[in-house]
Amino acid sequence: MTAMMRVPRTRGLGSGLLLILLGVWGALIPFVGPYFHFAYTPDTAWTWTWGRFFLEVVPGVAAALGGLILTISAFRPVAMFGAALAAAAGAWFVVGSLLGPVWTSGTTLGVPGGVPAALNPGQPTGGPLHMVAEHLSFFTALGVVIVFLAAVAFGRLAVVGARDAQLAAGDEVTWSKPSRRARREEKQAKQDKPVTEQDDERPSVWRRLTAAR
Repeated sequence: MTAMMRVPRTRGLGSGLLLILLGVWGALIPFVGPYFHFAYTPDTAWTWTWGRFFLEVVPGVAAALGGLILTISAFRPVAMFGAALAAAAGAWFVVGSLLGPVWTSGTTLGVPGGVPAALNPGQPTGGPLHMVAEHLSFFTALGVVIVFLAAVAFGRLAVVGARDAQLAAGDEVTWSKPSRRARREEKQAKQDKPVTEQDDERPSVWRRLTAAR
């Protein structure tokens, strides 16, 4: 049973590397984006706010950590935890930036509530299209892509394939695909094999007439 919990490290390598890159992007873009006039307020580089910490740095680090776990872990439950951690980080990228406006619309004892510093992402800068691109790149689209990659990795890890079962049973498994030459020789051998009555369960009418003579 323990052997079934082990998976090749290559199983989550691609998704893990992409999640690391996306997590680093999500954590650093609010601080370096102002260099390229691509930022939320305050639009000055390396300006620290609690909103940036809780809405961008924390989920970015979580996504990168989940991707790192996916990349290096060969133990199925640990790798699945990394995928789940990255998925939660992506969901927070999407949902976290929406909590500030919702909080603002609420009231406490009849007094309009303000946005807590930890839930205040700031305001996108630039024209309308520029603001849409910033919101997608900083939060919504980034989170959706992270959730998608994490879900794909989680699904692959959740399925125990035939090769995994063979490895768990101690059988020798060949991971490489057969070469084109081997496939061509196998196909040629099948074509050169003579056709007999035993190979064809329903002989043609011509063969029946020939046998009757």
